[in-house]
Amino acid sequence: MKLLVAGIFLILIVETNAQWYNFPIEAVKGAGDMWRAYSDMREANWKDSDKYFHARGNSDAAQRGAGGRWAAEVISNTREWVQERLGHGAEDSEADQAANRWGRDGNDPNHFRPEGLPNKY
Repeated sequence: MKLLVAGIFLILIVETNAQWYNFPIEAVKGAGDMWRAYSDMREANWKDSDKYFHARGNSDAAQRGAGGRWAAEVISNTREWVQERLGHGAEDSEADQAANRWGRDGNDPNHFRPEGLPNKY
């Protein structure tokens, strides 16, 4: 009986911690989502669309799971840190970060979608 209880206990512990192997896969796929959003933003070259693409990239990555959310946060924070060091405005950086958080928190990125942006995006 003790062996059975110990076995069940062990299975429960291992099962709860066994999802660690998904994290790196989610992170890589999340980074891919961020790259796709960036590429789409460059391709669209649409006025006032950057916040939409920030939110969309973060949203897509975060939907992958904890690894994707982590990748989105690291990439977003690094990008904004570099932009600030290169002399881009702090106000624009904060607005980008708000869009990043909006997407990562599971909100609809279309909140930032500019009028007339092609449906392809």
